Amino acid sequence: MKKAVCQLAVCVLSAWGATAVHAQDIKIGYTADQSASGVAELGIAGRWGFEAAIEDINKAGGIMGRKVVGVVRDDQGTPPKAIQTVQELIDSEKVSGIVGPANSGNALAWLHIPQQKKVPVVVPIGTATEITTRYAKESQNYLYRISMVDREQVSLLGAYAVKASKDKKIAILADSTGYGQGGIKDATEILALHGVKPVAVEKYGPKDTDMTSQLNKIKAAGADTVIIYGIADGAAQVLRSMEKINYLPITLGTWGNLSSLFPKMAGAKLSEHLIMAASTTEDTSAKTKALGQRVRVNFPTLTTFPCAAQAYDSVMLLAAAMKQANSTDGEKVAAALDNLGKTEGVIKTYDKPFSKASHEGLGVSDFYLARWKDGGVVRFEDDIYKSIKPADLKK
Repeated sequence: MKKAVCQLAVCVLSAWGATAVHAQDIKIGYTADQSASGVAELGIAGRWGFEAAIEDINKAGGIMGRKVVGVVRDDQGTPPKAIQTVQELIDSEKVSGIVGPANSGNALAWLHIPQQKKVPVVVPIGTATEITTRYAKESQNYLYRISMVDREQVSLLGAYAVKASKDKKIAILADSTGYGQGGIKDATEILALHGVKPVAVEKYGPKDTDMTSQLNKIKAAGADTVIIYGIADGAAQVLRSMEKINYLPITLGTWGNLSSLFPKMAGAKLSEHLIMAASTTEDTSAKTKALGQRVRVNFPTLTTFPCAAQAYDSVMLLAAAMKQANSTDGEKVAAALDNLGKTEGVIKTYDKPFSKASHEGLGVSDFYLARWKDGGVVRFEDDIYKSIKPADLKK
């Protein structure tokens, strides 16, 4: 997978032509892994959504009559490189805003830089809760997000699990990384808000390929619904292990399973068994369908469409704030983001998406369920999902 992603990234990177930049142009930066890990697939999708938004802004006359230029950097999936790319964008390129990254760990490594230098950032992919809360008590927080926050994903998955399980026998199976352990904490706390205690909580190593031991314990506990908290390769191994022991309970997972790695490892038919959280899918509306078609021109193997849509909307919100502030000054743009008027996006029409108290532009009420079908990701709705009410989405 890594080799394939790297080869794809080389093709993408080679397609980036040099852009003539003039002193009056407004620069917006994009930084994400686009070559070095499984997350690169998400970063590449986000990159093309970012470019599509800039193209649309310029077609509509730019910002304050000025052309917008996107400056793209590949952070190669590592914190040191990610820090370097952000420093380059701010100090050398003089960007007026940043969209990125894909990896939460990279974001957490460099958040202090734009915060200190007063450059607004909209994160379109990374989901770690702390990204937008670390500087929440400062006089101005410069970190915003249009993505799926971990706990809010679990809020939707938990609501579905409680309604889907006949006897409220729900189990949690997560990888042993910080990501997975955070998921156990969130899922356990959210189920408790529903008055449900998991019948089993099991862990697996991120490199494990056989989870039958953990699954036999979960099966023995009587679980008819399992929430998996891990990235695509681990979740695929879980489903393969389920198949080995002829145990296929209702199975729920997070949006990381949108990666093409999941169906490649689990197999096309088995991958359809997993129900995932998503912020949008290509088949949601005419707007999402159109953006998907545009992104596929540059990224034919796109499966992580929400990353493209979230990056597109991130740029649109930054641009709207600059227009509202009539300025590219970071303090003024951030103040405008905190009190932004209606802005058309691909995912939705945003109306005051941020405030001083919250820099999350999407919440659980915006999220959907999705699943793999015929090699692509489609929106999923059944009678259980349709029965979920706002009061069921506990956080």
